[in-house]
Amino acid sequence: MFVPAEDRYDSMTYRRAGRSGLDLPAVSLGLWQNFGAADPHENQRAIVLRAVDRGITQIDLANNYGPPPGAAEESFGRMLATDLRGLRDELVITTKAGYRQWPGPYGEYGSRKYLLASLDQSLRRLGVDHVDIFYSHRYDDRTPLEETLGALRTAVESGRALYAGISSYSALRTLEALEVADRIGLRLLVHQPSYSLLNRWIEEPAQDAGDRSLLDVVADAGLGTVVFSPLAQGMLTSKYLGGIPEGSRAARGGSFRPEFLTDDVVGHLRGLADIAADRGQSLAQMALAWALRDPRVTSVLVGASSPQQLDENLGALENLEFTTDELERIDEHAVDAGINIWAPRSSDL
Repeated sequence: MFVPAEDRYDSMTYRRAGRSGLDLPAVSLGLWQNFGAADPHENQRAIVLRAVDRGITQIDLANNYGPPPGAAEESFGRMLATDLRGLRDELVITTKAGYRQWPGPYGEYGSRKYLLASLDQSLRRLGVDHVDIFYSHRYDDRTPLEETLGALRTAVESGRALYAGISSYSALRTLEALEVADRIGLRLLVHQPSYSLLNRWIEEPAQDAGDRSLLDVVADAGLGTVVFSPLAQGMLTSKYLGGIPEGSRAARGGSFRPEFLTDDVVGHLRGLADIAADRGQSLAQMALAWALRDPRVTSVLVGASSPQQLDENLGALENLEFTTDELERIDEHAVDAGINIWAPRSSDL
């Protein structure tokens, strides 16, 4: 039987999510990858239990994480019923709906029918009566925001979620969502965008948002920011500095496309790796520390293929400070790599 480490909260850094009362770990565990039905459950279990032992309280899920969709929630639900029994109130469990979960016209996007049905399915798979945060996983230009955010309000008012959030909404769409949420009496807690050294879109001023960036908009509104893909799906590790290893995510295909790894991008990765080495960090550790350098970023979501990889990533917390010279050197290599695959389906709309 799993007994969590008594000192699990001693070394983790926690940050307040915007102007709410909720603290989140600076590094959170995302179950997007490596938690499908074909992935060994014992390895999944080892990763999650190591996260708990290291003070990671936020476990991030979505209805479509797998494969097949729903598999990650089912797997984590098994852990909640066994190893993590009695620890539910020490965890922040999040899930989302927006991408394809089941066939037909009601299995994706932002309708009230889809969002609430999806949440009910997620609760059954997880074996809980509520999640802590329920997200609109993407902006849907075919559905009025009043309907999408109204469904989030129902989720909170019915007790099926404690907080509501949005993911991958642009600065403009976030402003629109905030206006609607205020009008219908919904308090949004957090925004979850993609962000990394190779994907800095949330820093860029948006003319249609009054020349404010998404980070500006979110901070002004008092929302927290939980960034996903801070390691650019593994690009910001040492794994790809010499090519595409057999069995890697790029080699398997899917969301990580081999064509992302151009000669120019690999050259920038090597430059960043040199800076990380000068700091006494791995490239991955520096990439996570860099994302956390901005106080508007509450938490970075990391995946892991093993407990050892999770431990390495958590080493980022040992050095979160950057000199001006280091940041200038990093800026020379922290260039857009065309890896924001979520933009055409959400933030560009």
